[in-house]
Amino acid sequence: MPKQIFTELQLKKLKRLGILNTLDLLLHLPIRYLDETKIDLIKNIRPGTMYQIEGKVISKEVSYRPRKSLTVYVQDDTGDLKLRFLNFYPSQIKQFEVGKILRIYGEIKSSSFLFEMIHPQYEFISKDTPLKNFYTPVYPATEGLSQKLIFKLVQKVFEHENLVEQYPDLFGDLYVERNLPSLLETLKLIHKPRKEYKKELFDEKKSIFHRRLIYDELLAHQFFFRGKYHENKSYKSKPILYSNSAHKNFLNNLEFKLTNQQQSSFLEIKNDLNQSHPMNRLLQGDVGSGKTVVAAMAALQVINSDFQVVFMAPTEILAEQHFEKLNFWFARLGIHVELLIGSMNTKLKDKSYERIKSGQAKLVVGTHALIQEKVDFKFIGFYIIDEQHRFGVNQRLALRKKSILNKNFEPHQLMMSATPIPRTLAMSYFADMDISIINEMPPGRKSVITKVLSSEKRNQILDTINQNCFDGNQVYWVCPLIEESETLQLETAEKTYHDLSNYFSNHKVGLIHGRLSSNDKKIIMEDFKKNKIKIIVATTVIEVGVDVPNATLMVIENAERMGLTQLHQLRGRIGRGDKKSICILLYQKKLSNIAKQRLKIIYENIDGFRIAEEDLKLRGPGEVLGLRQSGLPSLRIADLNRDQELLSIAKKDADLLLENFSKDVPTHINRWHKNYQDLGRS
Repeated sequence: MPKQIFTELQLKKLKRLGILNTLDLLLHLPIRYLDETKIDLIKNIRPGTMYQIEGKVISKEVSYRPRKSLTVYVQDDTGDLKLRFLNFYPSQIKQFEVGKILRIYGEIKSSSFLFEMIHPQYEFISKDTPLKNFYTPVYPATEGLSQKLIFKLVQKVFEHENLVEQYPDLFGDLYVERNLPSLLETLKLIHKPRKEYKKELFDEKKSIFHRRLIYDELLAHQFFFRGKYHENKSYKSKPILYSNSAHKNFLNNLEFKLTNQQQSSFLEIKNDLNQSHPMNRLLQGDVGSGKTVVAAMAALQVINSDFQVVFMAPTEILAEQHFEKLNFWFARLGIHVELLIGSMNTKLKDKSYERIKSGQAKLVVGTHALIQEKVDFKFIGFYIIDEQHRFGVNQRLALRKKSILNKNFEPHQLMMSATPIPRTLAMSYFADMDISIINEMPPGRKSVITKVLSSEKRNQILDTINQNCFDGNQVYWVCPLIEESETLQLETAEKTYHDLSNYFSNHKVGLIHGRLSSNDKKIIMEDFKKNKIKIIVATTVIEVGVDVPNATLMVIENAERMGLTQLHQLRGRIGRGDKKSICILLYQKKLSNIAKQRLKIIYENIDGFRIAEEDLKLRGPGEVLGLRQSGLPSLRIADLNRDQELLSIAKKDADLLLENFSKDVPTHINRWHKNYQDLGRS
């Protein structure tokens, strides 16, 4: 955009709104519209609605009680209306001369005698001042950038820039096929909608012009992620030949039968592993649905083809639990499973490094310790990452580069998540992966009963805990998440631990939190597993990976402070056996509306996928995925809850254009996900 269109000060203020280029300004869309295309009569007005009134000033007064205010009385042929200003200047008082004609726009409030508008927008007019023939846009604004100025700057761009040349319709035939208007017409009409259109469609972003922009944004989004998907297919990987005898041998040693969805997920993974390009699959399933055994069956096939497998977990507790389970399954097959975590002593680590480098360690389970410089693998054929959202892209890449024998082949990759991902999020932010889903529980599992109680009923709960322990069962007491202070959270946990220890003289109480050493955590959890500890007070360190089937009661204190995903993950720590289990959500008084909604959702739903969908509606994809920190492109116009149909269309179209190697794909991505042309540059 040529610099002379805007002043330096205007450019500086636009940057405060994140507007750095021409397209940023054009995509700084109105949040709503005002209907200033018609005049309403005072006799027809009703409280709670926006109106435009034309009237004559009949009187004004300044009062000082109960607080200073300026009141202006106006009149049309049908009645009187009061205008009230709580913040005003002396010059404003002079403006409102009796007899002057005003055009006023605002919301009607009900007062004792007359209807009134508080701080309406207004302008002085003559009898022949024309009405607007378009809906007035209302923009997100900042200090020094009024609504009128933003509108004026946008219109300047349309007047002075050759937008058809700068931003042509890259996929013309596709837009015709989808019955979508041109980009230039779209932008002009979104910023200045003519009155023949329904205003509600523009307010709700449901007009055909909003549809065009939403489609464009979702198409760019799909290009970004599906492009990675197609790119992955161009890399080479070693195909893994399936051994039916190895698979049967593994199943014969299992202490349970696979569910239908475990079998179908394994089949999808098996087919991927047989390809000459790397598998990039996400295995998602609810807490306790049995993802680990599916990953283990896939790992066995890779090991059988003489490659190493890496299994990375986010915490030492989880890594150790995976190691125990995997070692139990694989040791009887003569396969060496190695554990590598940060808290191991130097001597143990050095021996572990040797076994990994030589290839003796066929399956290596660990934490971030696996990506340290000292660790070298013989030939990684497959890596599995549990709770994948806890690892950054760079950490995953570091693991992929660890195979020292052959740099020409990419390892196969399986991500696992116990945090169910809503379908629309999977279609958008996980569009670079294939996805397998396990949403059925192993047979014999009983649904956890959820109760929501006020913290005033603590004594009642203590009786329930006492009975639970005497019946031979165990209890989790989860302390509140206090984001602003880990120290405060620890103090709360310690106080709860002392209170419960004093109260339950017959039952041993334990305490586990994030600041304990890995070894101390391990000892406490072992004692809990062996039923030596009856009640364990914990911070949210037990959110993932802790598996104690005898624990049948969980109390979550200050549950209103926690997110839906976290509550569901915590609740998933119980109900892991065949006994009836109860999760009690304790809340404090004065719940916010959003806290009430969260507790209602978790109370009414046991299905993690359903909870994830509701969470997406409450928080949006940015909060659910933590997009601010992820470096992934976020959506500024599209709404994944509202625009699911367009997302499906965009995904299909993106695949088609990518397969046909359209030269315009990078340009389209740049429009939406890069500073395309800086403001002020010629």
